[in-house]
Amino acid sequence: MAIVTLRKTRETRVRAGHPWIYNSEIEKVEGDFTPGDVAEVHNFRGGYIGRGFYNPNSVISLRMLTTKDEVCDREFFKKRIQDAWNYRRALCDPGSCRLIYSESDFLPGLVVDKFGDYLCVQILSMGIERIRDMLVELLVEIVAPKGIYERSDVPVRRHEGLELRAGLLWGQVPPRVDMWENGLLFGVDLISGQKTGFFLDQKQNRAGIAPFCRDARVLDCFCHNGSFSLHAAKYGAKSVLGVDISEDALEVARENARRNGLENVTFEAHNCFDHLRALSDAGEKFDLVILDPPAFTKSKNTVPAALRGYKEINLRGLKIVRPGGYLVTCSCSQHVSTEMFQQMVNEAVRDAKVRVRMIEYRTQGYDHPILPAAPETKYLKCMYLQVLD
Repeated sequence: MAIVTLRKTRETRVRAGHPWIYNSEIEKVEGDFTPGDVAEVHNFRGGYIGRGFYNPNSVISLRMLTTKDEVCDREFFKKRIQDAWNYRRALCDPGSCRLIYSESDFLPGLVVDKFGDYLCVQILSMGIERIRDMLVELLVEIVAPKGIYERSDVPVRRHEGLELRAGLLWGQVPPRVDMWENGLLFGVDLISGQKTGFFLDQKQNRAGIAPFCRDARVLDCFCHNGSFSLHAAKYGAKSVLGVDISEDALEVARENARRNGLENVTFEAHNCFDHLRALSDAGEKFDLVILDPPAFTKSKNTVPAALRGYKEINLRGLKIVRPGGYLVTCSCSQHVSTEMFQQMVNEAVRDAKVRVRMIEYRTQGYDHPILPAAPETKYLKCMYLQVLD
């Protein structure tokens, strides 16, 4: 096993619980290794820190697995997967959930989503890539799915020196699988849908809109497959309009509505920025407006532009909420901090010339747990606001 020695004082963050060590923090590497091997990590005095996946080709060269002196063998990874599964069965809906959330489940670079009897896997680190077959065997043994599909077709893999890949890993996976969320039936496309096929992180936030929906006129922007829209319709809205730029996504949304017998919801294809402006200019009013856009930035360099985009949609959204109504506004951009998002909303409120009060500030669901020492694991912002004149 190779030994990686860190530069002076560089172990502080890891000892505090952060799972990453950057290439620039490494003093030397001794011993033979293949990228993705488990390496032993020492401080500059030679003291033991822990073990992690080592990939010198990545800016994040070490992804910590443990700070204990323990062997990272099959039993080690079996226990990690079993712990993740036990956690979901205790605190989440095990029928549809993020089963493994990478660093937050102490399996850095592994994402597994569970949709009914099927699993969708993303492998994002060289270390997990090296043990992929073993992990698939363990998932079959512990979770007993009918099929496992891989969606490692995300560009971030290139940072690890990995090619993009997608395909069947085990069993059989149909073109569309069924899953239940908060009493609603959704069809999920594991094979060609966005990311792993469905955005599970908002499940609890979608359930939380129930008090705002009774007899309400609802607008759901960036609705994708209609998840927020269908919840609003189920919770007693008078009418729901879901808007997204993708007609393909809206066809799935319409099918989801049909399968749930919901007739109080319609879907239209528009650019949401343009449509919000048009509704505002026309003086339209809604009892509930939901803004759940895709990430507007993937890097720190484009955060200012992203904040301008968020402010634009929030300003327009605030203007079309009827006095006493509600705005649910979200951001999944990891590089936009909680403080940045709050400040942006404050500016939008000022420019919209309304008053608001916050009902609740939320983040991702329990199946996307957050490491307090690793802010990167907390990315979702969701605000429930009441809008007053």
